[in-house]
Amino acid sequence: MRTPALPNARQQEELECIVRADADLMKVLVTARALDLPQHRVVAGCIYQAVWNVLTRRPRGTGINDYDVIYFDAADISKESETATEATLCNRLSGLSTPVELRNQARVHLWFEDYFGIPYPALSCADEAITRYASATHAVGVRLTADDRLDVFAPFGLSDIFAMTIRPNYALPNKVTHERKALRAKAVWPELTIVPWDESATTAPCMSL
Repeated sequence: MRTPALPNARQQEELECIVRADADLMKVLVTARALDLPQHRVVAGCIYQAVWNVLTRRPRGTGINDYDVIYFDAADISKESETATEATLCNRLSGLSTPVELRNQARVHLWFEDYFGIPYPALSCADEAITRYASATHAVGVRLTADDRLDVFAPFGLSDIFAMTIRPNYALPNKVTHERKALRAKAVWPELTIVPWDESATTAPCMSL
């Protein structure tokens, strides 16, 4: 079921089928919605890796180290608040065998440079963070709406995910993270194609789904 040539709407349908068939992922989505965190999304690895496991017929959960949840609360950017909110979410998801990590995107600029060694301008919303992930392929986030729709944000589209291609995102000079994560992913899913980092290239986000 590789669908990189299909229209965006069809790719989104395939993604939704995969997400809704994953009981643990759905539990994270339902729980995050219940907390009513502003602009929250479940993002990155647990989404695109779930697709790769279906495409390669690997067991559900293969290679998924954690469930990453983001939100945006500019009114309280304290580490203490973020930690307490994460503890609440993790407590409600204590039955999962895979860890859950929650981060307030309104405070990422306070710690990113110390951790990754590159500047990180303050964000204006949670979705803007997704546009800065080191690989464009990683840039996907989903949430359940109040009426149970799956809201998908994929600023570079979904084609690379379904093509099993890891492509750099040049929004930040984050070559090290792109290469490190690509190497780790290739070890789990050898079917992947890794696009090397090109120092002279640029990437512009596509229209979101």
